[in-house]
Amino acid sequence: MLFIVDRGAMVADRQQLEVLDRGQCLDLLRTVRVGRLVFTEDALPAVQPVNFRLKRDHLVIRVAGGAKLAAATGNAVVAFQTDELDPDLRTGWSVTVVGHANLITDVTELVDVSGTWLEPWVDGRRDHFIRIEVEKVTGRRLCTPVATTT
Repeated sequence: MLFIVDRGAMVADRQQLEVLDRGQCLDLLRTVRVGRLVFTEDALPAVQPVNFRLKRDHLVIRVAGGAKLAAATGNAVVAFQTDELDPDLRTGWSVTVVGHANLITDVTELVDVSGTWLEPWVDGRRDHFIRIEVEKVTGRRLCTPVATTT
């Protein structure tokens, strides 16, 4: 959308896309609690919302079982995406992680991540914890440029 300002100068009402580095992406992951896990189920892509936490450079999710657990026990490559977007202001960010998923079996680590550290949002038992290695992370931020006149 273009609009006229004093003396006929034109200003573009456009968003700028900022590519985020790894550190910025990991910082943003720490600010939200829900994302989308992308994995393979019956040889097809599947996407499910999950609550998560970032622990060191790993994502940790808690599951009951099923396809998400099957993907983790097979050391499968999965993707994870989360974002925070404002459709009215057309601003926000998105971060995508790709890495291998593994079931956490070490007792010390299980004690560390269980309990209130990662509470499930849905009723029912969720006794399995999956660690996703953050092997590749990409992020983008939409921001409004400072208006300039020409």
